[in-house]
Amino acid sequence: MIIAKHLSKTFKLYSSPAHRLKEIVFRKKYHKRYQALRDVSFRVTGGETLGVVGPNGAGKSTLLKLITGVLLPDQGEIQINGRVTGLLELGTGFNPELTGRQNIAMNGLLLGMSNEEVKLKEPQIIDFAELGIFIDEPLSTYSSGMVMRLAFAVAINADPDCFIIDEALSVGDAGFQQKCMRRITEFKEQGGAIIFVSHDMNAIKQLCDHAVLLNNGRIDAGGSPNMIVNKYKQLLTSKSHSTIGFHVEENKPASYGTLETVIKQITINGHSHKPTLESGERATIVVEIESHVDMTNLTCGIAIRDSYGQDIFGTNTYHHQQILTLTNSSTTSIEFELDMNVGAGKYTVSAAIHNIPTMPEYVLNWHDDMFEFTVISPREHYFEGVCRLQPSITIKQHQV
Repeated sequence: MIIAKHLSKTFKLYSSPAHRLKEIVFRKKYHKRYQALRDVSFRVTGGETLGVVGPNGAGKSTLLKLITGVLLPDQGEIQINGRVTGLLELGTGFNPELTGRQNIAMNGLLLGMSNEEVKLKEPQIIDFAELGIFIDEPLSTYSSGMVMRLAFAVAINADPDCFIIDEALSVGDAGFQQKCMRRITEFKEQGGAIIFVSHDMNAIKQLCDHAVLLNNGRIDAGGSPNMIVNKYKQLLTSKSHSTIGFHVEENKPASYGTLETVIKQITINGHSHKPTLESGERATIVVEIESHVDMTNLTCGIAIRDSYGQDIFGTNTYHHQQILTLTNSSTTSIEFELDMNVGAGKYTVSAAIHNIPTMPEYVLNWHDDMFEFTVISPREHYFEGVCRLQPSITIKQHQV
């Protein structure tokens, strides 16, 4: 278990190394103060995964360094029951001049393992890392993916009670990432606590039980991963609209933008409330827009998400070579017709209207999870999984 209470951390920033010396010699201030964390509190219990999201410079890395003991807080306290290990910046705690095997011994001791533990765990660490003959080569000859393999293998096999994952995991190849995710799942099922920091929003939704949004050193919000990811996207949108005007629609916290144009409703096949579709059924999603301005070079898009908030499918009018033009005091309907080739379950539809670039700088209205619908299994050709691929099956028999 990890309990953080009112954590704050401030750094001194110098414009040049010489100013550090001048400050010591002349007893005069030559630095600016930067507060990386301000009154941060949270709790992670055994068997839970806490996701931490936020823009660059929000204080995520500083927070992880406080938890792992790399830094000490200026104010507040951290209560930790058991050993904490994890992946921070790639290669932290490794010596590039030593071999992989030597780094296992050194890094293991840094993580709190005894010499006996290191010797006992070394074979399974080497086996998990899958580095082959390179285990006895200097770390300076390793690729970033090989360093990540070794770092993860040491950290997860140190028998931690809490495991911390930063973006370092993203540099590995797909096969090893899947292996790491399986091991992380096992660790969680065995009662381990996990803190997961990532810019991969689907991974946050999939792996985490709870999440917090860190911004300017403070926790802006905490709650379900899906809600926090939506708030994070809202925060990024608001930053790009600092000189334009950004608003959250009244009584609709999931609807935001300049609101010069708003999405009034979404329907599927004429239904405005939770329709039920059969997997593979042809469906029409209609987005109804009410505009208060004359504007062109726009696009309207939709995103379909499953019950975990994972993005299943998304598209917009621009990708289909259709430019949207709106006029003041008008209502426009945009129809997206598609085969609902997804697995049985509950889904939501989000919609947005923004300028032409794929990464919009000007969002008129973005409305998350505005509409919900249910997909049931098909009456014919039952299948398992999240998508319906409609295979053609041929059985051929040959005489021996």
